[in-house]
Amino acid sequence: MDIKQYIKNHGRIVQLDAGAHLFRQGELEDALYWVNQGLFKAYYLQPDGKELVKSFIAEQNMITNLSAVVGRQACTFSLVALEPAELAKVRFDTLFEHTLNDLELSRFMLDALIQLAQKKERREYEFLCLDATTRYLQLKAERPDLLRRVTQNDIARYLGITPVALSRIKHASR
Repeated sequence: MDIKQYIKNHGRIVQLDAGAHLFRQGELEDALYWVNQGLFKAYYLQPDGKELVKSFIAEQNMITNLSAVVGRQACTFSLVALEPAELAKVRFDTLFEHTLNDLELSRFMLDALIQLAQKKERREYEFLCLDATTRYLQLKAERPDLLRRVTQNDIARYLGITPVALSRIKHASR
């Protein structure tokens, strides 16, 4: 079965206002979400209150916290809506059960996990091997929509720099 058909058959719609959390670091979670509309920020909150932006998730993408849904541990990061959002929610356990007997769903899950691994590998490379200016220019070229939809503070946190450093980079790269 196609994943969109599966979600249509087994999912339930969740509406969120901008600023509302889908889940928070430290909470339990058992679902996978498909973003129909809206933009989300995944972030880590350090004990001192400092926020580190992990990623942004936009329309037509999935999000879950694998540590929570697979490992039955507390969520390792928080997910907040940056815009009004609509998602489809499916229980991860139920989806996983269906993948055992449905080759199309199984392939979808495998592809999704490979894409996630590639995304994580790329993000790791960017932080370890590229300077902040290169990371910013790459983001600007590949995801210009984010620069319009996300605050400068969140862009700076995503790049791992201060808002002042981002301002300097933007000014120098004009």
